[in-house]
Amino acid sequence: MLIVVGPIEKTFEIMKGKIADGEARERLIIWIRRRMIEFGITFDALQASIQHDLDHPPLYRDARGNEWNGLGDTPEWLAAAKHAGVDPDFFRIESKPTPSAPTALHRQDSRAVGDAQVQSTAIDSRQLDLFKRYPD
Repeated sequence: MLIVVGPIEKTFEIMKGKIADGEARERLIIWIRRRMIEFGITFDALQASIQHDLDHPPLYRDARGNEWNGLGDTPEWLAAAKHAGVDPDFFRIESKPTPSAPTALHRQDSRAVGDAQVQSTAIDSRQLDLFKRYPD
């Protein structure tokens, strides 16, 4: 996550270690400064934009990474899916679960079988991590 805390150098300090080559880092800083000047972007505007994104996280996301936070008009990708008969809730991003509450991704089912409690986990196939091992 990129958080603006002051001059651009302090901002990139947060990203330290992301760019291995020191010269590449310096070139990137120069490039960003020039683009900000070219487009008239101030540090205050950048900070306000980042804060807005933090205050209004996306509620919907499609497979291509398009996101919508529910503010303003419905985006074309979501409207097209809705017109095609897809329920918009299919694209809803699950909120981060609290540790005590079961999540929609890993819903716990408890059943008594004989004297033993059996735990089964239902996994939403849209959220599968292909490289993670899941219980059978």
